[in-house]
Amino acid sequence: MMHADVRTSILMTLLLLLLAQVLFNPVLLSAIFALILLCLFVSFKDETKTVSKIWIFALAILALMAIYFRYQSFIGIEAGVAVLSTFLFAKALETRNKRDVIILFNFALFVGASSFLYSQSIWMAIAILLCLFSCLIGLYRLQTSEFKLAQNQSSALKSDAKHVGKFLILALPFFILLFIFFPRLPPLWHIPIPEQKSVTGMSDSMSPGDIAELSQSSSLAFRIIGNMNKLPSRNELYWRAMVLDQYDGRTWTSSFVNQQPVLNHRILRKAEQGFDYQYLAADSSVMWIMGLEKSIPKNPQYQLKQDWSISPIRSITRNQPITLHWLGDAQLQGQGLSKPNLLEKINTQTHAQLDEQSRQFALEMFQKSGRLPDQYVRNILQWYKNNDFVYTLTPGLLGENRIDEFLFQSRQGFCEHYASSFAMLMRYVGIPARVVIGYQGGQLALDRASWEVRQLDAHAWTEVQLNGKWQRIDPTAIIAPQRIDAGMQNYIENDRTILGSKEQKWKYRQFSMMKNMRIWSDYASYQWQSKVVGYDAEKQQSWLSKLGLKTAYATILILFSSILLVIIFYFSWIYYRNRQHGSAYEHVVQQFSKQLAKPLRKQPAETFFSWMHRLAEGVKEDEQRIFIQTAEYYQQQRFYVVPTDQQMQQFKVMLKTCAYTLKNSRKSLS
Repeated sequence: MMHADVRTSILMTLLLLLLAQVLFNPVLLSAIFALILLCLFVSFKDETKTVSKIWIFALAILALMAIYFRYQSFIGIEAGVAVLSTFLFAKALETRNKRDVIILFNFALFVGASSFLYSQSIWMAIAILLCLFSCLIGLYRLQTSEFKLAQNQSSALKSDAKHVGKFLILALPFFILLFIFFPRLPPLWHIPIPEQKSVTGMSDSMSPGDIAELSQSSSLAFRIIGNMNKLPSRNELYWRAMVLDQYDGRTWTSSFVNQQPVLNHRILRKAEQGFDYQYLAADSSVMWIMGLEKSIPKNPQYQLKQDWSISPIRSITRNQPITLHWLGDAQLQGQGLSKPNLLEKINTQTHAQLDEQSRQFALEMFQKSGRLPDQYVRNILQWYKNNDFVYTLTPGLLGENRIDEFLFQSRQGFCEHYASSFAMLMRYVGIPARVVIGYQGGQLALDRASWEVRQLDAHAWTEVQLNGKWQRIDPTAIIAPQRIDAGMQNYIENDRTILGSKEQKWKYRQFSMMKNMRIWSDYASYQWQSKVVGYDAEKQQSWLSKLGLKTAYATILILFSSILLVIIFYFSWIYYRNRQHGSAYEHVVQQFSKQLAKPLRKQPAETFFSWMHRLAEGVKEDEQRIFIQTAEYYQQQRFYVVPTDQQMQQFKVMLKTCAYTLKNSRKSLS
């Protein structure tokens, strides 16, 4: 019969595995696992109720069908781990004896480790460590359940967790030493770690409300690593994703010309100005690298496009920092990646049937500006500023003539509305213009050594071709300069009206709470990824070289020496602890035993009482009384009375008498 504590550990282990995999398994499979847990709970409560083999077989087949319908195969990373989990839960239903429980816990350890193939995040690591802890508690309970007294569940869990925790703490130094010093070899083969299929963040198009929806999310978009003192001022932190230059009256998209790679961008790497920095995406499935405007990749696995966007040549399987080089504004004067007139036709296209009022307005303003493009741009920006436009995340819906309705009716919008309308006002008079999407601003991370850019920093701005060069013009900076100067996070905190007039207070509280939680969560995830998951051979060699370890032999020597020192420390600590915690009576007894001949010494499994009786048998009958008195005195003083110096002295005298008696007895025999 299985002990109740062991049954609880089985349920706890399977529940932790289910929680670790629930975001990755098919919904039907997670529901089947939850049903199996319910069946186990019922059968453990009432041992007369057991799950029949037919039901076990049916649930296993149903789970395998769910896996096949989801992945169309049983082979592969995701499908393989799901199949292993199915077999584990099915095994739990037929666990009956001690051997089954041992197999179950060891199988759970293997399935838990396999879950790292889904994700290597810090949250997955915490879930798997809890599962490991639960398995070890279960194995510990399996060995001790027959000897333990009855306890309530909470007390038993606290006691068992304390014992298992001590074992893990003792093993922790060895794990740390092996992690730091054991040679990191490159893998003999590459296992493609699956990524979540849903891609968050920027897409390759922009429709009304897209960026405004992103800007209500405080989740991390990417992180910048490098010398934070070299970053431009916040109002110049434009993180470029891609250019959108085709407009159908509703949606902006990028033309195929922008996506052509630049073949000769290597010559730009020789630029002396600017600086290197690293880009680390929060989601590696996003196909665009968000770099400072006019940045180029230093890694050959990434390519620069005609619109200064950067993307990987092949799909990314590992989320590693990407090194970029920012050229700096001074380096770009009179320099472009393509001829000025290459995209002029695309960047001046308009729809004749749409937004007629805006077209007429643009022509009139251009005429008043003396048909001078520079003056026209300044007049349009001033017109935005003088006509009570409002910056808001909830602008409402617009009709078919979106530019007209925004400019002359609602006058409420987000950055995408201002960038889109400004670009079209430029195109109506023949000035090439396009929309750029990306992010603007960000915040210094908690460690003050990296820069965090969140989804709420998503932004859209305009580029206008003036005097043969593309120039960034951001109309949002005219309407809401605090958004650019202070950043979106600070802007929302200072002006909550941009979240909308309805339920404004509740929305801000929800936003603020989620933002603070995600800041700490993202910081912990970053430290985990960079210090633990990202601790590869290169980082190990760099760290060891700082310690003066240049060769692999020196590293191995330090590793084994450190392990030996830990072992010596443990044995010394155990010896010291035994010396400190042993009673004064035990020390006196040990000293007395060492004085005797080897056959007469106290044996490890022998009690003091039985030892004294054994010694008494070796002397004359009239001399045996002192040994019996000493045994009785030891029991009284050792277990019932707090010893005093006088009592301890008397005990020593009695032992000396015993030693003298044994000595005389041996002389008389000889």
